[in-house]
Amino acid sequence: MAKIETVRDGEAGVPSTDFLKRLSGWSLITAEILYRMPDHPGLLQSFIWQEYDVAPHYPALRRFLDFWRESLDGPLHSVRVAHDRLVRPAEIRLLGSELRLH
Repeated sequence: MAKIETVRDGEAGVPSTDFLKRLSGWSLITAEILYRMPDHPGLLQSFIWQEYDVAPHYPALRRFLDFWRESLDGPLHSVRVAHDRLVRPAEIRLLGSELRLH
């Protein structure tokens, strides 16, 4: 009888699902969500959310915000997004020389 082995994500030469998402255009998104406190609507609370998503439509973020509106009491105030399609540290290069002006 053959032995069946369970392989975990990213183990034994199997690429992780996050890596496969990156290859298909997904990248890490960070959203700062400001929402009003249910008992004190004059106060804003901050919530940081991170997930892999696809620019420019952000389907994962939209699903999360829809869930928030349907299931949570704190009404949304604003959402600020940082995505590597917006800011790419890989585009910054070191130069071979430096010039200084006094």
